[in-house]
Amino acid sequence: MIFAVVGPSGAGKDTLLAGAVAACPGLHWARRVVTRPTQEGGEPFEGVDAATFARRLAAGEFALHWQAHGLRYGIAHGELSGDRVVFNGSRQAIGAAMERLPGLRVIRITAPSKVLAERLAARGRESRTEIEARLARASYDLPEGVDVVDVVNDATPDIGVARLLAALQPARV
Repeated sequence: MIFAVVGPSGAGKDTLLAGAVAACPGLHWARRVVTRPTQEGGEPFEGVDAATFARRLAAGEFALHWQAHGLRYGIAHGELSGDRVVFNGSRQAIGAAMERLPGLRVIRITAPSKVLAERLAARGRESRTEIEARLARASYDLPEGVDVVDVVNDATPDIGVARLLAALQPARV
């Protein structure tokens, strides 16, 4: 079973995914390829430059790929194999993901706007003005017909991880 975890930046997707994978050893977190330096942290990802990403895309290496916030993201075919796989996706790419991955389950991680702003500011990647603009234009909508389970991450990381683990149960989705 493959689960796409989506939600706005700052919702805590990476924190909850790391906690879920630590708590559930059979769960595989698909590693993304991203056009940003690996040392920028967050999730475990492979950082590449735009030219490398374009070459790999042209070679057909990615099962899924998308662009968001000025960056390119891709997930290699092999990353999506296994009994239970989760990946940090994009709401804009869910339609294509549903076509390519039959049976895909979608989990949307959310948090109140104030919490999102605080978390984004703590990252130090954007100015307060850029964060406010990002939150003002954010849409949490998914394509019509997508069955989604919402997980609100507005408490401690342990509570958020427990909520995500509950959403990863087949009966919930």
